[in-house]
Amino acid sequence: MDLVFRALADDSRRSLLDSLCAHSGQTLNELCSGLAMSRQAVSKHLMILQEANLIATVKRGREKLHYLNPVPIAQIANRWIRKFERHQVDALVDMKKRLESE
Repeated sequence: MDLVFRALADDSRRSLLDSLCAHSGQTLNELCSGLAMSRQAVSKHLMILQEANLIATVKRGREKLHYLNPVPIAQIANRWIRKFERHQVDALVDMKKRLESE
């Protein structure tokens, strides 16, 4: 999970993930367009995202397509975010019961 947090900590990598979320299966050239980064910098960011299992790649001929893998982000949501939401929901249910019983 540390690799995922490290990968998500960088704004450029989050931008790449946003781009893949909008249109999965992009080539390096497609991902480079619209970014103020060199092709080499984008490649390095993609390698970090791949090591964190946030993207998957598939070779198609001479092209390498990049796909978003949302599973690690969902695991973070389940582990860290939803855990804290449970307490808020339980508190709201308790408050609703108290108010209805008065």
